[in-house]
This record gives sequence, structure tokens and C-alpha cells, in this order.
Amino acid sequence: MSGQMGEWVNWRFRVMGLSPVRPVSHSPILPSCLSLALLTLLLSSCAMVGPNYHQPTAPVAQQWIETAPLTIERATADISTWWTVFNDAALNSLIETARKQNLSLHTAGIRVIEAQARRGLVIGQLFPQQQVGVGGYTRNELSTQTANRRGIPGFRSDFDQWQFGLDATWELDIWGRFRRGIEVVDAQLLAAVASYDDALVSLTAEVATNYLFLRILEERLEVAKTNVTIQQRSFDIAQAKFEGGAVTELDAAQAAALLRNTQAQIPELETAIRQTQNTLCVLLGIPPRDLQDMLGGAGKVPTTPTTVAVGIPADLLRRRPDIRRAERQLAAQSAAIGVATADLYPSFSLFGSLAIKAEDFPDLFTTSALESFAGPQVRWAILNYGRIQSNIRVQDAQFQALISEYENTVLRAQKEVEDAIAGYLGVQRQVTFLRGSFAAATRAVELADFQYREGATDFTRVLNTQQFLVTEQDRLVATHGAVALNLVSLYRALGGGWESQIGKEFVSAKTKAQMQERTQWRDFLLSTEQAADIKAVAKGTGSDKTQWRWQEWKPRW
Repeated sequence: MSGQMGEWVNWRFRVMGLSPVRPVSHSPILPSCLSLALLTLLLSSCAMVGPNYHQPTAPVAQQWIETAPLTIERATADISTWWTVFNDAALNSLIETARKQNLSLHTAGIRVIEAQARRGLVIGQLFPQQQVGVGGYTRNELSTQTANRRGIPGFRSDFDQWQFGLDATWELDIWGRFRRGIEVVDAQLLAAVASYDDALVSLTAEVATNYLFLRILEERLEVAKTNVTIQQRSFDIAQAKFEGGAVTELDAAQAAALLRNTQAQIPELETAIRQTQNTLCVLLGIPPRDLQDMLGGAGKVPTTPTTVAVGIPADLLRRRPDIRRAERQLAAQSAAIGVATADLYPSFSLFGSLAIKAEDFPDLFTTSALESFAGPQVRWAILNYGRIQSNIRVQDAQFQALISEYENTVLRAQKEVEDAIAGYLGVQRQVTFLRGSFAAATRAVELADFQYREGATDFTRVLNTQQFLVTEQDRLVATHGAVALNLVSLYRALGGGWESQIGKEFVSAKTKAQMQERTQWRDFLLSTEQAADIKAVAKGTGSDKTQWRWQEWKPRW
């Protein structure tokens, strides 16, 4: 019966254009294929088509334009925790809370883990791409009227079939298609890390900016209330003189108009304070609420340091996460050209099947039930070169566009630093003049008020001086706050704030628990594994990384 089954199986293979099956023990096919596999592995370790990536030279100035030796230092300083220069405990607490709870930052952290998992998916392409275990039982009833079946000696139309086996296919990486693919995901993982760092820089600066804006509003509110008190006193004097017949009603009406106008600023400022607190709540990852318990009540704008170290423009290439992200995206696209170029060449695969088959179940475990087939396969898209070459051109054009984007990112970063330095120095000069203007306006109000009470001048002089005082005092508070705001913009433009997070978790323990509950993440969520992967990919993209690196390129189960 087994001989009849063998004839039937061979007949099926001949119909499919395959060679007849022979028992493994009588054929050297597997040793030959293993030798071929070893040979192709040796060859594939030497060949990688496509361009090797070299980081382009970016246009970088030698020094910053603005110079102020007493304020701006050229030395490179540690700005990983730049917000501490304000010496404000409330600000430090808000930033620490935001880094733990901000949802946009959590999303950026999960993107890093996603890129890490995607890298494992691509690395798996280096190994046999298909491994299928098969098994089953069939009851077969064949037609005896089919062509070429009539008159076959001993042919049976009904029989059983038991089979268990393993089928595998392995496309060998002769031209570096899969290794270039690993270069792509290596660079994309580092780009995801840079995006996370950039989110840290932006989050820290946004929390600091909104906190300072809140303190500016609180100071402006206090100024408005103080001016209301001054104007209320002037109104009372004008009203008393009007009722006493010393002046006309015009003085009282003018005093009332100025008073009501200043009073109208108070609800406007209070609304802005509430809205700014709501913005801070979102940055902290909490529903909108009153933050006075975290802010410690109303406060002043924190003072800024006397000097700021900004380093040199070349430092931005190392420090700014958005520049690192643009450069890694460029590296990924360079490797994508190699992936597309590999389609020009033939692909070499090994395929094979090892199985036990028998009509009767007990016969499965006999040596005669064992069968196999294996061999090499070549596929070459020889008539699709127009399509393949066009795809290579598409990838190359995208690479060239990313070069321009990278250079533009470097230029934009330098522009942002120059703008922040200019703004920081400019508002400092403004504050100096406004302080003198405010002092003179305060004295003018005192003199005009005294002369009006003594009858030496009319109320128009009092009205004008009080209006000017309100304007100058509000400008002074806003401009003094702008010094701190411009300093935050400067630190943000310099790319500070992400270094303090190195070595820490990308996602919270709560998020990890939720992900582990849904999916078997195993060691992917461990900070040690994440650090190891990032370290591995940091040395995995470049012209000198064409060899097999089994230590980093291992399957992730």
C-alpha cells in the first residue's frame, strides 16, 4: 500500500512540475542544501547594494551675531536642567509633574517602543521567512473517469492519508536587501528617540512659558488694583469739589471714566489667569482645576541670572533633538534606496519540506513514511526594470529632499537662537528705560494730585498723568516678564531639557501594566532592553556596518 501511495504522490508532483519524491535516507539533498546555505551566507556578508550613508555637511555659522560680554557667554554650559536658574520651587514642581503625567509625552514614549518592536519585525526577515508546521488526515475518493487514470494497473480511487511535517522557505540576503531594511529601522528608532527628546524640550519650555505668563498676569492684576485705588481717591476728590461747587461736573465725569476703564481690566486679567491655569492643567495631564495649591498663591515673576552661556552654533548639531531626528530620517531614507536597488538583482531562496505520510496511522512512524524535498530557487524580475528603476528614483528624490530639509532644520535652529538672544538682550534694555519712565510717571501723579487739591492746576493734568502711569506700570511688568520669557525661548532654541531624562523610562509603570495585560511584551518594556537596543542601533547605520552582527540581529520572541 505504501508503494501505491508513493506512486500517487510522485504522479501529483509530476503534474505540478516537480521532481519525484525520494526518501531522505537515500538522497544527499539536505547536506547539499546546507552547504549551499553556508556558501550564500558567506557571500551575503560581503554584498550590500545601494549607497552607503554619509552625514551631509550642514551650514553652520562660526559665532552668534549678538554680542554682550556681560550677559551672553560663549562657553558651553550644562543646560539639561535650565529651569532651575529661576530658583522657583513652584516652577520646578510643575515641570517635574508634567514630565511624569503629560499625555503627549507618553505618546512620544510609546512611539519609541513601537519603533523598537518594528525593528524586531524587520530583523526577523533575515531568518527563514516561512516555517509552517502541517498535519492532518484526509479521506480521498478520486474519480476513475478523469483523463489518464483509466486502465492504470492497481489504481485505487479510495484511500486514507495521514501526514505531519514542516515546510520552510528562506530568501537569502545576497544583495543586502534585509540588512538595508535593518538600517532603515535602526535609524527610525533613533529618530523616534529624538522625537521623544524633542517633546521633552517643548513640554518643559511650554510649562515654563505658561507659568511665567501666569505670574505676569498676576502682577498686572496687582498693578491694576493699585491704580484703581489711586484713581478712586482722585475721583472722590473731584466729586467732593463738584458737590462743593469748586469745579464743574466735567472733572468728576473724567475721573469716573478713567476709574471705570481701569476697573474693566481686572475681570479681563482674571479671565486670562483662569485660562492660563487651564492650559497648565492640560500640560500636567490633569483635568482643569484651581492650581493655587501647587502655585503657592499669587507670586512675582522669578528673576533671571545675570549671565547666560549659549556656546557656539555647532553645538546645536549635537544638542537639538529636531536636528538629530532630521538627520536620522535622512539616514533611513538612504538605506531605503538600497532596499529598492536590491530589486534589480535576482533573489535566491532555499525551500524544503520534511514530512511523514502514510495511509494507515501506525505506518506514520516507520522509516518508509519519511519523505522530503528541498532545493534552491531563483527569481528575477527581468521585465520590470522600468518599474524598479522608477522606484529607485523615487527613493533617491525623497533622499535629496530630506537633505534640504535637514539643512533647513539646522538653519531654522540657528535663526531661533539668534531671535531669542536678540529678544533677551532687547527687553533687558527696554526694562532699564521703562523703570526710569515709571519712576517719573509716579512722581508726576503725586505732583499733579497735590496741585489739583491746592487748586493750582485743573483735573486734565491729573487725568493725563494717571493714564500715563497706568500704561507705563503695565508695560514695565509685561516687559520685565518678557525678559524671563525670552530666556525660556533661548533655552528652548538651544535644545536644553532632554538630557536629564537619559536612562529613565519612556512610559510610566501604569502604561506598561496596561500594555502587558493586552500583549506579551516580555522584555521589550524593560528599560535595560530599551537602552541596549538604542545602543545597538546607534552603531548600526553607516558605511562601515555591512557585516552580519548576530549579537544585535537576533530574533525577538
